[in-house]
Amino acid sequence: MSDSTERDAETLLDVRGLGVTSASGAPLVRDVTFSVAAGERLSLIGESGSGKSLTSFAVTGLLPAGLVASGSAVLGGVEVVGAKERDLVALRGRVASVVFQEPLTALDPLMRLGKQVAEPLRRHLGLRGDALHRAVLDALAEVRLPEPERIARAYPHEISGGQRQRVAIAAALACRPQLLIADEPTTALDVTVQAEILSLIDAIVAERGMALVFVSHDLAVVSRMTERALVLRAGRVVEEGSIQRLLTAPSDPYTIELVASARELDRALEVS
Repeated sequence: MSDSTERDAETLLDVRGLGVTSASGAPLVRDVTFSVAAGERLSLIGESGSGKSLTSFAVTGLLPAGLVASGSAVLGGVEVVGAKERDLVALRGRVASVVFQEPLTALDPLMRLGKQVAEPLRRHLGLRGDALHRAVLDALAEVRLPEPERIARAYPHEISGGQRQRVAIAAALACRPQLLIADEPTTALDVTVQAEILSLIDAIVAERGMALVFVSHDLAVVSRMTERALVLRAGRVVEEGSIQRLLTAPSDPYTIELVASARELDRALEVS
């Protein structure tokens, strides 16, 4: 087997020339190219409107209505761009799962949480009855939720924001996907809960040997969670490389600005 074939076999996500346009034809993401291998951790970083979240939606076929993807995004050997929804359902939950920024949006407010965690287990693994119930409780326990039975019976509005995000993570990881895409998963949470959720994601990804794509505007967070980053601005990749290199020797003016801002914030926090 050639080196190129081995690399292809290890690649979970291969994105080439990805674009996203609005219904009016306005370009929102332009010519984004990257790949994620099994067990690798990559971050997409940039300010609001940089295209990082749209990129993560496009590679899983989850773009909002009215937006159109172009180029190529091969996930688990399946071309996502232009694929029919029925061909993507099998990928979500088994090959890749997404944790969104706001769990209240991701979770159904009218469905008990246990049923929401159970759905991917039923659909992908065919679990039923007692086996399904035990798998749901195990998934909730794995994300360190107290009283899994109580949480499983609750509705989203009956638990805290941090607990809702843990449930969303449990649902995303229930079928043991190879790749987790975390789209600003702590932005809606207070600082203490943010640290707990980051530690949880970090621990589970490491324990399972999963790949991770972490979407954030926060350099401090991505430096903790990933080893490599793409810096996006106005829908384009302006710089990419290891986190260490980007922090110590950024070359693009926008990356330099991001690093300087992060250091100023660190100094301000130290003084306070």
